[in-house]
Amino acid sequence: MTSSYGQTYQEEMLSMVEEPNYYNQLGEIASFYSGKKIFITGGLGFLGRLIVEKLLRCCPEITMVYLLIRPKNQKDMLTRFKEYFNNVVFDRLKREQKDAEKKIVLIKGNMDELNLGLSEEDRERIKDTNVIIHSAASVRFVDNIRSLVNTNIKGTKNLLLLAQEMPNLKAFVHVSTAYSQCINKNIEEKFYKPPLKTEDIINLTEILNEEQLDIITPNLIGKWPNTYTYTKAISEDTVRQYTNGIPTCIVRPSMIISTEKEPIAGWINNLYGLMGFAAGIYLGIIHTIHADKNICLDIVPADYVTNNIIVAAWDCAQRGSVPPSIVDSDNSSSDGKEILIYNMISSAQKRRSLSELSLGYFKVGFKVPVMKTLSYYFLIFTKSKYLYYFYAIIFHWIPALFIDSLAYLTGRKPILLNLHKKIFKFCHVMTYFTTREWKFANDNVLHLWDKLSVSDKYNFFFNIADLDWDAYNYAYIRGLRIFILKDPMETKEKALIRLKK
Repeated sequence: MTSSYGQTYQEEMLSMVEEPNYYNQLGEIASFYSGKKIFITGGLGFLGRLIVEKLLRCCPEITMVYLLIRPKNQKDMLTRFKEYFNNVVFDRLKREQKDAEKKIVLIKGNMDELNLGLSEEDRERIKDTNVIIHSAASVRFVDNIRSLVNTNIKGTKNLLLLAQEMPNLKAFVHVSTAYSQCINKNIEEKFYKPPLKTEDIINLTEILNEEQLDIITPNLIGKWPNTYTYTKAISEDTVRQYTNGIPTCIVRPSMIISTEKEPIAGWINNLYGLMGFAAGIYLGIIHTIHADKNICLDIVPADYVTNNIIVAAWDCAQRGSVPPSIVDSDNSSSDGKEILIYNMISSAQKRRSLSELSLGYFKVGFKVPVMKTLSYYFLIFTKSKYLYYFYAIIFHWIPALFIDSLAYLTGRKPILLNLHKKIFKFCHVMTYFTTREWKFANDNVLHLWDKLSVSDKYNFFFNIADLDWDAYNYAYIRGLRIFILKDPMETKEKALIRLKK
């Protein structure tokens, strides 16, 4: 393992790696994947990386993983893959399964394009796929409607049409979000009526130009808080319409944050959602948020979600097709086949309020502060939009203006004002989720967990009831320090002195 942060950083990485599994025999899950060929979309994303890593490490007899990948930022797919596979998240896999990389086959494509942008050769190559895990999605809350429809809805439809050409397909797993149905107070593990039919929204985005779409978007999404949740709600119905007998399930995770323990405790590579809040608090930049401190902001560790997805595919294949006469209509596809939905959430078993989460972050922050911390930790919650604006001026904008002025006068680059503009915009987007609470059902997840053998429960752990929030907070914040803020643990003592000053 190499790093620009020196030997201490490398040792810190190794100390955060979970010990190898003590079960040598293949459990039911690994046995199911033995000899299988898996097609994964979104494999280069945060969750997708963990799915690829976990499958190859814990299901060592997998034959092949087809990885959909597109050129980006003037980098071809081979260059992107080399950068991707050199990430620290794959170090444990390389130690335990030395030939794992040889099982990955790159498939050039793009979820936004017609027929996924696949060549005829690649289309033929992947026809022997046994399991599809569809985790690709645009997760930008404020993206324009056309972009999100093309990726989240049209891309899902095209993938399902492609799946019809795979005669040996055993399972199709669609990764959605627990907030796809956020206009409902109680969210059960079932299908809901979509805001618009799949074909209608696709036709609309193909007929209208950008300006016209921007004008009608507020009325189009209606009660949905953003274009992301709106398109994810429709994409679930797309799955229902286009499965056509394929064994299918949907996994709906809530807000996904860092791993709890594997392959590395606290691993994270982005600042989406709550992770952005946590980073702002940890850096002493965010001191007030528009939120109800008593509500539960539902979050789940990324490795729990990864395991739930992998196990859900196994269960989906085992169940196969259920006769239409005994299928609940709320969980059936257009042709009457059963589609189980799994709400992978934490609040039903381990509720944690927003104030409790923040307090947990403060406790860790005071123990392992970061060198880049700008001010002492404190956080003011307010349910009033106007009080939030007032507090933001006092605790964010005025200090930012003062510090940026000093930076300018001393020849350094002013950054805080621009940063707070982004934070303010981000907080506005998140307000919908920090001022409301939902009641999620997760019976299907609990039943799935109960089906597993002891060895599979160990190797594919996703039981939220056993999650220790305090221990997890430490792993999460330490991971944020190392992986996002690039501050090795060797600076901890200096950072403690700096924080006291």
